[in-house]
Amino acid sequence: MTVFRVGFIGTGLKPEKPGPMGYGMAHRHVPGYRALDDCELVACADIVEEHAKAFAAAHDIPRVYTDHREMLAKEDLDIVSICTWPDQHAQLVIDCAVAGVQAIHCEKPMADTWAASRLMAQECQRRGVRLTFNHQRRFGLPFRKAKALIDEGAIGELQRIEFGAGDLYDYGSHNFDMANYFNNEVTAEWVIAQIDYRTENLIFGVHNENQAFALWQYRNGVYGMAATGPGARMVGAHHRVIGTEGIIELGPTGPGMPALRIRRYGDSQWENIDCHGETMHGPNYIERAIADVVAALRNGTTSELCAENALNATEIIFACWESARRRARIDLPLLENLGNPLAEMVANQDLKPLPKA
Repeated sequence: MTVFRVGFIGTGLKPEKPGPMGYGMAHRHVPGYRALDDCELVACADIVEEHAKAFAAAHDIPRVYTDHREMLAKEDLDIVSICTWPDQHAQLVIDCAVAGVQAIHCEKPMADTWAASRLMAQECQRRGVRLTFNHQRRFGLPFRKAKALIDEGAIGELQRIEFGAGDLYDYGSHNFDMANYFNNEVTAEWVIAQIDYRTENLIFGVHNENQAFALWQYRNGVYGMAATGPGARMVGAHHRVIGTEGIIELGPTGPGMPALRIRRYGDSQWENIDCHGETMHGPNYIERAIADVVAALRNGTTSELCAENALNATEIIFACWESARRRARIDLPLLENLGNPLAEMVANQDLKPLPKA
């Protein structure tokens, strides 16, 4: 049996209170690899040596580096998990690809600009490297069961997918990815959006709007709609999927609400779907995601978490911000050299968010 050598870039410290400065995601990747017989955890790298040493001691990893390039040069790694902030993802992914790593599993969001997101995917593709992103909710039972209901025609023909979230970019990357999943990865045709950014909201060093409303249309005619910040309450669910014959809700808001429910047109009540205690967030979703990544490498198949799917979600996010900047609808695909419209509006003082207290 081939045993894959696994390394980590960006260990960080496991925070007592996870939040916008860190979640210690490398620590959460470890159990996924540990559960597999064909993975060996051999090395980790972090620019803060104490962090890397603490990570290695916690997870019985033999070698520690402060320079990821040195680790890549010495360890002959097959798989690397990248768990740094988004602005570092593109360079680290490309360094791994150039070093000959076979599979790279990166935290989301893809990168802090559209151009960097495209570049990292392009460089992995041209080198035959498998690049995946940790949109792990695809493997949650509520989402799987919702997709099965859609596919079997339980709500008729798919018409619209809605979501409410804190933001479009950080957490929103999960929501756009799931919307695309429900619509069979069909790409978007256009996006129109407006945002409000009055108080600085940096998550992992990247600006996120305070509130947004977005509408987009997929190339098969299905619509998407998102509300973030205070407006998320209008949607009232993590996702709502609307068809010609009914509605599915995932994570409806309110005390005691189920993870998944369906209401067919003509029914007087919602039908709750048993998800065996799984919620919008877990448990064990990351472990399942990593199992899928490793299985794809082992079997020569494509993971659901592939860069192509991640790009489909990321394109809509940056198109939303570009729509707000231009005050116009954005027709897709996006220009390859597009940066980060929200960050650029702040830099140009078109938006002047007040410092967060």
